Amino acid sequence: MVTGGAGFIGSNIVAALLERGEYDVAVCDRLGTAASGKWRNLSKHPIADFVAPEALFSWLEAHASEMAAIVHMAAISSTTEPDADLIMQTNFTLSRDLWAWAAACGVKLVYASSAATYGDGAEGFEDADDLQSLARLRPLNPYGWSKALFDVYARRQADAGKAPPSWAGLKFFNVYGPNEEHKGLMKSVIAQIWPQVKAGERVDLFRSHNPDYADGGQLRDFIYVEDAAAVVAWLVAQTELGGVYNLGSGRARSFKDLASAVFAAAGQPAKIAYVDTPQAIRSQYQYFTQARIERLRALGYSAPFLDLEAGVADYVTKYLATSDPYR
Repeated sequence: MVTGGAGFIGSNIVAALLERGEYDVAVCDRLGTAASGKWRNLSKHPIADFVAPEALFSWLEAHASEMAAIVHMAAISSTTEPDADLIMQTNFTLSRDLWAWAAACGVKLVYASSAATYGDGAEGFEDADDLQSLARLRPLNPYGWSKALFDVYARRQADAGKAPPSWAGLKFFNVYGPNEEHKGLMKSVIAQIWPQVKAGERVDLFRSHNPDYADGGQLRDFIYVEDAAAVVAWLVAQTELGGVYNLGSGRARSFKDLASAVFAAAGQPAKIAYVDTPQAIRSQYQYFTQARIERLRALGYSAPFLDLEAGVADYVTKYLATSDPYR
């Protein structure tokens, strides 16, 4: 079962699991209107079942003996979502209940945490998942807080011997790639600037308001969604996991590098200008993220991650520049 399996990362995980040929994959999600195009994220994948969120636990009970794993990606993922109660109900309460069900029924659980749990990065991105380290983090928005709260909950439950038989939380960093067409303003910068790049127009990036960073020099750990989904599919096949892990490329790159890579993939000269970061998000803006991924590697995951230029080129040429941008 992949919750949020019609979403951006979730649908890529569905694709990766089905490519392994070892599982029947069911999805729990909402598709919204046909016009949103979210249904197209699943249109190439022969899923075994589609379940409405309100029917999830009755479905799980009916299929408990068949379950290999739950991959829990469903979340309010917008860092600007104003409804904190909705964020908590979706990101914490549902996760807590799925954890309890998986622990009681002996089913593996892989869930999505977020790099947003690290807040402004003052505590680093060290990937430590002991209770003290997790509780010390100070996210900058309700989304990051809800994810950090569940990481702490998971660690406390595990330390008390109340965990699923195998479990992993994944702190996704800046993921980009196909199947994000429905995300609107929450799409990756690559997808947002593609129409301008395709037309040979200028693109605008946020100006730096930190003297330590040049305009466009703000740094993020960008990871291609196909790499991220491959990690999740690999984790589902493992046994006796138990921890929260960073999932990024391990290398920070600038937004200027990112935009330049999109222009290069389109065969266009870079045309970049800078605009002020909106006041509403300026105080919460991160200037640097970079995943420490040694613990993920120590589990035995050895496949390389595409570098930024290669990942952007794949996204542009195989998806964005085509009439069918869906994986």
